[in-house]
This record gives sequence, C-alpha cells and structure tokens, in this order.
Amino acid sequence: MKLYDEEETVISPTEEVTVAATVAEPGAAPEISLFLPVLNEEPNLRPLHAKIDEALAHLGRTAEIIYVDDGSTDGSLEVLRELARRDPRVRVVALRRNYGQTAAMAAGIDAARGKVLIPMDADLQNDPADIARLLDKLDEGFDVVSGWRKERQDKMVSRKIPSMVANRIISFIGGVRLHDYGCSLKAYRREFLKEVKLYGEMHRFIPIYASWVGARVTEIPVRHHPRTMGQSKYGLSRTFKVMLDLMTIKFMASYHTKPIYVFGLFGFSSFIISAVAFLWALLRKLGGESFIRNPLFTITIVMFAVGVQFILMGLLAEMLVRTYHESQAKTIYAVRERLGFRDEE
Repeated sequence: MKLYDEEETVISPTEEVTVAATVAEPGAAPEISLFLPVLNEEPNLRPLHAKIDEALAHLGRTAEIIYVDDGSTDGSLEVLRELARRDPRVRVVALRRNYGQTAAMAAGIDAARGKVLIPMDADLQNDPADIARLLDKLDEGFDVVSGWRKERQDKMVSRKIPSMVANRIISFIGGVRLHDYGCSLKAYRREFLKEVKLYGEMHRFIPIYASWVGARVTEIPVRHHPRTMGQSKYGLSRTFKVMLDLMTIKFMASYHTKPIYVFGLFGFSSFIISAVAFLWALLRKLGGESFIRNPLFTITIVMFAVGVQFILMGLLAEMLVRTYHESQAKTIYAVRERLGFRDEE
C-alpha cells in the first residue's frame, strides 16, 4: 500500500524551468536552502530537478538548490553545470575528489543561505513533494523534522533489517527516538544546523547534535521510491564505521565537557583490580608462596600503571576541552531566546 498518489515528471535537456515564483531578490537570503550530495547520478539529475522545480513552485517560497558533486566520475558535473545555466536558483559545489556523504553534506550546509535547510538524496528515492509537509511540521513549532521511510523500497536483508537494528541502537544511545536516522530528507531551522561540525559518518546523527542545543525534534512518514537508475553507493560495509561513530556520539553526549569522568572511571577500576590482586598475592605470600613466582604481583603492578595512565589521560583531556572552549569563546550551553537585554544587544 502506497502512502501517497505518485506522479512521474521528466524534464528534457532543452526544456526551460519556470522559476520566477521561487527566486530570491539579488543579495537576499532565500527562505529555503535545498542541498543534495551527488555521486555518479547523471541519469537521475534532470528528472530529479524537474520534480524539485514542481515541488518548489507549489510552495510559493524563495529557494535555492545546492548540488554538491562529491567527485563524480560520470557526466554528473556536466549536467549540474547545465542546470545552473538554466535555473538561477541552482548553485553547484564541486569537490576535488570523493570525500564521502558526510563531507558533501557539510559542504552543502556551509554553502546554504536559507532560513530552513533541507538535505535530500539525488537518487530519486526521496520525493521532493514531501518538502511541503516537512515545512508544515516546522511551522507547528518544531526545529528539526526528520523523514521516516515507513514503506522503504530497499532490499530486506542487506538494507532494511540492519537499518532497523541500527535505528533502535542509535535512538537508545543518542536519546532521540526516531524510526529512520538514515533518511536524508529532513528539515532544519538554520540556527540549529550551522554550528554542527561533521566528521566520519556522522551526518545521520545531526538530529542528536541538534537536540543537544535544545532543538525540538520530530519525524513524519515520507515517500520512498525504488531506485530505477544508477547504483546504490552504500551497503553493509559502512555498518562498522557507523558503530564506531555511535561510540563517539555516546562519549560526546555524556562526557564532552567532563572527560575526566570516563577516564577516571577506568582509572579507578584499574586501581581496584590492582589492589585486589595485591591483597590476594599478599595472602598467598603469607601462605609461603613467593612474590616472584606469583603472577598476581605482576598484575598488581601493571594495573596500577594502567590506572595512573587513565587518570593522566583524563586530566589531559580536561585541559584540551577547556582550551577548545576558552580559545574560541565557546560556551558549554546554548540560549534559545534572550529577553530584557536591550542595552547589551
């Protein structure tokens, strides 16, 4: 069962795009910034742009469309140049090589000027018609609206099952309950996205980052179409990277400004093991056994040294955290609104 009625739209290479209703005044920031990472999607780009054009025309809001070419080796960049010539809303960021989806997303965020930032995939599986529904949800007072591919059109074993497991783990550890972290189609208020710094495969965790600074996060079902052209760039191979990034997320969420707590926990645990091993070795010594032949005495020394190292690493991490915040005048909190500070503004 489909969630929505679907309509196919195709644009020819010579067809002109009607954009008057959604072009911002020269020098003015658009209301919406739509940005799309592109990697070898040449056959999808023209029909995708036609769908985007139709969706934005119905919105009646000013918009820009940012395509980030992530080192494509097919004709994708030439198609993007063509779209930029024909459509004044289009801006193209061409990366020097393939840096990965997270880097391409970061480039799109950096280039965006709109009040609302909306990422989406360029493979025609996301539907631009859902942009209106994301914006309607933002207007209800939310700061982040995440798409949920409720009827996902992907392979069960290699894509859907691993995704369901990963989403539950991420929701549990990150503290933000979403069904589909992997869906690129989301809407963010600018102030909650511009400060996000992305590394590794962490683009999927942006709602968690936003929630740390007080964003109100929700999700809505969106359409998801089967891929008809091109090939998927992702598979099970990135699961390992996502799990490592998830460990980083948990550490950052719990100990970002107090790393001595986690290092201290391991340090004192090592001290306890060292003390237990020493007492055990001492009891055996009193029973006539030599310290030299007793491995427990070696464990005592090694675990004590490990404990000292963990404590020193924690102190070093504390110094780094303070340098990070104080050198850049960064606060460890975020303010949603300021009232009654007119003399200081």
